[in-house]
Amino acid sequence: MLSYRHIYHAGNHADILKHLVASQICRHLTKKDAPFFYLDTHAGIGLYELASDQAQLNQEYDTGISRLMERSDLPEPLERFVEIVKELNPEGELEVYPGSPMVVDHYLRQKDKMHLCELHPNDYPVLAALFPKKRVANVVKDDGFLAVKAMLPPPQKRGFVLMDPPYEVKNDYKKVVKALEEGHKRFAQGTFAIWYPVLNRRQADDLLNAVAATKIRNTLLLELNIRGTETKRGMAGSGMIVVNPPWTLEKEAAEFLPFLRDALAEDQDAHFQLRWITPE
Repeated sequence: MLSYRHIYHAGNHADILKHLVASQICRHLTKKDAPFFYLDTHAGIGLYELASDQAQLNQEYDTGISRLMERSDLPEPLERFVEIVKELNPEGELEVYPGSPMVVDHYLRQKDKMHLCELHPNDYPVLAALFPKKRVANVVKDDGFLAVKAMLPPPQKRGFVLMDPPYEVKNDYKKVVKALEEGHKRFAQGTFAIWYPVLNRRQADDLLNAVAATKIRNTLLLELNIRGTETKRGMAGSGMIVVNPPWTLEKEAAEFLPFLRDALAEDQDAHFQLRWITPE
């Protein structure tokens, strides 16, 4: 598990889906004046230098965020997200890419609060340096799954929990479902988002079925695959399982998912899913 580093995949198709959904959830939360709480179970380092040796190894951003930066026909949610990336690159060149903490920080107001968990011994101090003020973000070197139990319900009574473990250990598939169940019991009105990779169809479907078996209501699935899921090794796509999504998200995703499929496709088998795992 600790060998996983977000930096190797910064700005790829999976990052775009995850961070676009996070952006839309935060935008919805900030429409109300009341403060909100954000819990990130696997926060990474928060901001990624694309010139680093790790990011340059596969240059996954070239077939991800770089393609979107050049487009003038983006659906509104995507345009809004790309603007966040552009604000972090004021010279016009794509030099850095935001992780989920920086995407959320774009929306954060003084009254809102983040709790960021990162267990990797090298990534934690980098994240902590990025958010030195505890008033804004509490950064801890801790198991994010345990934080779901410890930090919920939040005093703000409104919030968003993002769980995106590396899944390098197969037990993460069970842990993330258990954490969802525990978190939802404590904070039923909160929004929970689980990111997962599509390494093969069966493994992804096992996770989706496990989430369905929890019988947690109001659970929406968004999945984007840039190639056929059984034709090549590696991550063909990824998905977001969202409990208590913004009421606008399904309609917005019906526009941005086919756009992303076409913009980021690697072959003719690129496809997406948008459906309710469990309706309200």
